[in-house]
Amino acid sequence: MNWIKNRKTLTAIMAMILTSCAMDRSPVTGWAYNDPTNGGFEKVPYEEQETGPGLVLIEGGTFTMGRTEHDVTYEWNNVPRRVTVSSFYMDETEVSNFSYLEYLYWSSRVFGPTFPDIYYKALPDTLVWREKLAYNEPYVEYYLRHPAYRDYPVVGINWLQANEFCAWRTDRVNEFILIREGLLEHVPNPSDQDYFSTEAYLAGKWQGQLKQKLPSFDEQNPERDVRMEDGIFLPKYRLPTEAEWEYAAYGLIGNTIGERITDRRIYPWNGHGVRNATDEYIGQINANFVRGAGDYMGTAGFLNDNADVTAPVYSYWPNDYGLYNMAGNVSEWVMDVYRASTVIDADEFRPFRGNVFTTQKRDSTTLVGGLGGDILTNVDGPVYQKFKQKTTRPGPHGENLSSNSEEESVDSLLTVMTGQNAADPEQVNGNKNVTPEGKSDIPGRVQWREVSSAVAADNLDERRNYKTADYISYLDGDINSSIYFAEGEDAFTDKAAKLMYEYAKTSLINDKARVYKGGSWRDRAYFLNPGTRRYLDQRQSTAHIGFRCAMTRVGSPVGMGK
Repeated sequence: MNWIKNRKTLTAIMAMILTSCAMDRSPVTGWAYNDPTNGGFEKVPYEEQETGPGLVLIEGGTFTMGRTEHDVTYEWNNVPRRVTVSSFYMDETEVSNFSYLEYLYWSSRVFGPTFPDIYYKALPDTLVWREKLAYNEPYVEYYLRHPAYRDYPVVGINWLQANEFCAWRTDRVNEFILIREGLLEHVPNPSDQDYFSTEAYLAGKWQGQLKQKLPSFDEQNPERDVRMEDGIFLPKYRLPTEAEWEYAAYGLIGNTIGERITDRRIYPWNGHGVRNATDEYIGQINANFVRGAGDYMGTAGFLNDNADVTAPVYSYWPNDYGLYNMAGNVSEWVMDVYRASTVIDADEFRPFRGNVFTTQKRDSTTLVGGLGGDILTNVDGPVYQKFKQKTTRPGPHGENLSSNSEEESVDSLLTVMTGQNAADPEQVNGNKNVTPEGKSDIPGRVQWREVSSAVAADNLDERRNYKTADYISYLDGDINSSIYFAEGEDAFTDKAAKLMYEYAKTSLINDKARVYKGGSWRDRAYFLNPGTRRYLDQRQSTAHIGFRCAMTRVGSPVGMGK
């Protein structure tokens, strides 16, 4: 709960702070908090984290992550291991078409007049429905936008686009909170210059203005902006980690007595079958999946799962956390980079593979860099396939040579706005919003960079817990885990020289292979087990992969300071 909720004026806010914290003193110095005569160091009233829209609290704990039944794929990539997951929040349902259309509408309204490429890169790939020997054109035309499907899960979204949705949702929710608390003036038609960005606001780079500021106990500055210390802003919406998703899917809180888990689940429900065992609904299917060869929804007159492809996001029974469709309907993206050995290699506490440590770009005067940032959307995905061009590199005599690396070719695709001339980093084809690499900058967003040993301020030489930025390949693909390296000093720094995974030759695994979890409407029952794991390139999408958002829980894992 926010500490200024329903307060009408700054005077009332000040009175509340003075009343609640008048006798509160520092246990280390004895000086009183919230006292202008002492310099005005503040201690604001705070209860606990507010639950964001659409989220459910998932109380954390320990569980056995990985395989719970025979591995029919024989990939052995989910070896059982006991881990601990912290409490977090997760969406009650998958993100629906209608929710994603809200995001598209906002992007078109704010960026469309000036930077239409931002909107186009956010569009789902509706062509994922097409099959060579099936008539799926109705889904191509109607599934995303027809109101009959608005409560169905959005598909055709790649991993990068899902992350962009999470970033947009974070800003819109925090903007709503500031408006609700009377601090921010509601702007019906924001522009690409003044739309609200949480990171830009906290960095002092936001171009808009608050309706009113918070009172300050600093006599030299009687009013101030909202700070992270106030507890008003919510943490970022994001994709769940693989461990979080699997933990939430099982919903073992319903099978726990004391510290004993009485029944180990195969699916998000009790029992060894996929049918409901209660008297009222006995025999009905618990999820949307393929029961057998050619059987996607049952028999006319009794459509058992009542869905030919996907089903509305509130279909079937929720698990014991209150989460819908954690088995079936659509598979879901998670944060992790795929490695077969991740379950074995990752930490026992909050396991995750995919860390690339970053920091905000800063300059010598303001200590905060300019706004902007690489668009993390489908720059080189299906929307721009017709603009694909073969990657070339200069030869010894100035000629252009075709790249031998398929991964390099994919990574270097240029958007239509980049054109042929990328010599001027400030302006490409008259558009200053495009960088020479072919990636656009979203205006109004704080820029981030990877930490680097070349930057003295990062102090990597003094750190003990990490020495570089990118740990995606740690223990599985880096120099410590592979004997297959090119010769020469570049082999230690150049990722292209690392041959543990020969991408597009002997493997489809690289640092862009992302994990997706759970079964879908086109899977058999085996994949309804939350322990199963598969992967897909983060730039690709399908008609059976969707996503839901998560949020970090700060403070007490159970709430109210317990």
